[in-house]
Amino acid sequence: MMKILEVDLGNRSYPIHIGTDLIDQASLFGACEKATSIYIVTNTTVAPLYAARLTKTLETFGKPVRTITLPDGESYKDWKNLQLIFDDLLKFGADRQTMLIALGGGVIGDMTGFAAASFMRGIRFIQVPTTLLAQVDSSVGGKTGINHPLGKNMIGAFHQPVAVVADLNTLKTLPPRELSAGLAEVVKHGAIADAKFLDWIETNAVALKACDTNAMGHAVLRSCEIKSAVVSADEREGGIRATLNFGHTFGHAIEAGMGYGEWLHGEAVGCGMVMGADLSCRLNLISKAELERLTNIIKSMNLPTVPPKFGAVRYMELMQVDKKTEGGQIRYVILEKIGKAQIKSVPDALVIETLVATGAS
Repeated sequence: MMKILEVDLGNRSYPIHIGTDLIDQASLFGACEKATSIYIVTNTTVAPLYAARLTKTLETFGKPVRTITLPDGESYKDWKNLQLIFDDLLKFGADRQTMLIALGGGVIGDMTGFAAASFMRGIRFIQVPTTLLAQVDSSVGGKTGINHPLGKNMIGAFHQPVAVVADLNTLKTLPPRELSAGLAEVVKHGAIADAKFLDWIETNAVALKACDTNAMGHAVLRSCEIKSAVVSADEREGGIRATLNFGHTFGHAIEAGMGYGEWLHGEAVGCGMVMGADLSCRLNLISKAELERLTNIIKSMNLPTVPPKFGAVRYMELMQVDKKTEGGQIRYVILEKIGKAQIKSVPDALVIETLVATGAS
């Protein structure tokens, strides 16, 4: 059965549809009725799997449907490949009523959203996330952007989609590594906002790794409930929304230091959560037993828990380029307790202790 959530943002509110075989349901793409043309933005991995099906669905609206296929991978989330979207839109006469459809994972969603925010100063787009990470996190909330060699997601815009269509069946084609990367964000939602959900994740780890449809349905639904509530309360990350970045300050440093694409985003976030939990423990906010428990849950999802050994100086340099940094002061998302997070500045000496203890230095 399909579940529908609403992201409450006043006149920019939109539905999140969660269910199976949703790509084939034209009614979920009703916003395309008013479009003059429709462009599907996807990548070389996803296009052969779902582009033809989605095109068939969208053609029922009687509008021209084109597909823009980008290379696959985090390393391609840059100006050069963003330009490929604009090239096609301009070449084939897109206008203010053109609808973009993001068909793919987080990279495609972020780049399509940024293109939609920028083209003619803003056109509409729909998210059709095909990875678990995108379904539970990046497709919801309107964060769009690209990477810069000096920092991840530092260039972008807030631009909400008009709908999110999360087809659970697309998760069946994910490689195990990609599935595990998405589970990192599921674990994150439990850790920062819902201790009972974390209990459920711990109990259902085997079913989640097997991509059981019922388990995935609940994981996606609860994750989207948590994220949509936070986004509705703090759309532009002026306060509570920043807690959704638990594990991301350390994780983004890993991604930038290794080179984008060497570690998947979810892998870096999973390891970053271990580092963030260690820091929380050093602040006497969570116990060593809770740190060990969270580490074991992350490990049970086949995620790395030991960071690459860049050294403390390099990590501190990389973490300075973070959206939560204010006045040169790095602000960390830490666990006040399991199921509740906060943001605060932490003495560098304590952070270095975490870097040493977790194997990063």
